[in-house]
Amino acid sequence: MKQILAFSIIILTLSSLFAQQTTPIYSSDVRHHPIVGENGMVASQHKLATEVGLEILKKGGNAVDAAVAVGFSLAVVLPRAGNLGGGGFMMIHDADENETNTLNYREMAPAKAFRDMYLDQKGDVDRSKVNAQYASAGVPGSVAGMARALELYGTMSLAEVLAPAIKQAEEGFQVTYDLARILKNLERRIRKWPESAKIFYKENGGYYEAGDQLIQKDLAWSLKQIADHGADAFYKGEVGKRIVDDMTMNDGYIEMKDLNNYKVEEVKPVWGSYRGYDIASMPPPSSGGVHVIQMLNILSGFPLGYLGHNTAETLHIMAESMKHAYADRSEHLGDPNFWNVPTQGITSAEYAAEVRSKINRWTATPSDDIKPGKPQDYESEETTHFTVVDKDGNVVVNTYTLNFSFGTGIVAKGTGILLNNEMSDFSAKPGVANAFGLLGGEANAVEPGKRPLSSMTPTMVFKEGKPYFATGSPGGSRIITTVLQVILNIIDHDMNVAEATHAPRIHHQWYPDILYIEKGIGLDTQSLLRNKNHNVSYRSAMGSTQTIMLKNGLLFGSSDPRRPDAATMAY
Repeated sequence: MKQILAFSIIILTLSSLFAQQTTPIYSSDVRHHPIVGENGMVASQHKLATEVGLEILKKGGNAVDAAVAVGFSLAVVLPRAGNLGGGGFMMIHDADENETNTLNYREMAPAKAFRDMYLDQKGDVDRSKVNAQYASAGVPGSVAGMARALELYGTMSLAEVLAPAIKQAEEGFQVTYDLARILKNLERRIRKWPESAKIFYKENGGYYEAGDQLIQKDLAWSLKQIADHGADAFYKGEVGKRIVDDMTMNDGYIEMKDLNNYKVEEVKPVWGSYRGYDIASMPPPSSGGVHVIQMLNILSGFPLGYLGHNTAETLHIMAESMKHAYADRSEHLGDPNFWNVPTQGITSAEYAAEVRSKINRWTATPSDDIKPGKPQDYESEETTHFTVVDKDGNVVVNTYTLNFSFGTGIVAKGTGILLNNEMSDFSAKPGVANAFGLLGGEANAVEPGKRPLSSMTPTMVFKEGKPYFATGSPGGSRIITTVLQVILNIIDHDMNVAEATHAPRIHHQWYPDILYIEKGIGLDTQSLLRNKNHNVSYRSAMGSTQTIMLKNGLLFGSSDPRRPDAATMAY
């Protein structure tokens, strides 16, 4: 009896300790168990930004208020991808109206841009000019996108949601091991620009180590300008003027009129269905939504649940569907304001059946034998993603980017703002692969005012008309296949969000003709795939998903362990 009593006291004591715990548990701490919450949840690639979003929710802000606060915070604490000088896509589900809409705040080509601007005298692509110079930058959209989201759907002021980011920039934050590591790895690219070196390396030339305080005074100034004067500070005011002055001094293309003319587009998602679930994702100039739905349509004709998770036959079928999707991407996808993208055709069940008939279940089709299809209109790497859900069921999924890690590596003088190198996402020369190995053609050629094609894929899955889970990822060309696999893991393989997040991934993008796999795919499975004529190769960790599920009145979330510092938090 005494033993039972003692055991009961221990259990009660432990229960009390957990009940009183105020420090959130990070989803990456427990391999197969998601974080659970009732009133709100934030999942992002940096725990400090997640904390900011959660505090906004606790103060009564809605999911959009929190998402905008997270977006500005990531510009401070995750400089490799969070940004003011880049662009992206946001999808918002309004629970009261039961409507889902998207904001396209992708960068735009400057007015001075022209078709062959990145070709040298021999007609070859000048990789330095397209990737790592002032001329590499497109007109940024992040500030306009965040401000527009808040204006349309938020309940708090821009100054309120900017306050945490301003504090992080002005007072500093602790450098993580990952940030210290990447600043050392990218030293050659970043340190050659004086403004960048001044911020990201110490005055004596030394490195910031984990635990050091990183203060960004110029970035704090820019954030304060936006808090005081709104997005106009960036597109018409003092911040923009400093960016343009620096561009003018360094052969950049962005002028004040480009900033003045920047527009956020409000567009409807592209929709599809898969085994009774509705899928909403980003339309062009994202290629992600179109091709996720295309691949799901193709795969709906195969019993993946029966074939098993990550078995050789399942992976073979997935890889073949990926090849066809990326082949179509190379020819048909671009900015719909400049190119007739056959969205309905690519996402139609009829076209999926046509592609499915070309898949041989027993052997891989060489990429040389796969050509872009002709869909008809029956009747369309350094990035970061975050997901937010509030107590009322409003949902935000946002993916934005500078393109490369730290973009160009260039900080515009006096602003603290890193410049993107998104112009490299255009097809600098049709038929020549970009930095991510993706082929492109005339649909994605450079034109003034045009938005470059993107792989960013913020996505929501609906069950019986209500949001079921929301996800997205960074990862360059691998974003689309990463999001696809999270969806398959949950729907076909009945995984919870943590299991779906942690499971090993694969990727094929048509060219090069390589099936990339993560470690964790068994040697016997690899052998079977090679027997099916796949060229199998290891790839380092792919993607960094931030996923939240709404189920039985609770929220279940998981941050991907593939990138350090990510965290899901709830209350």
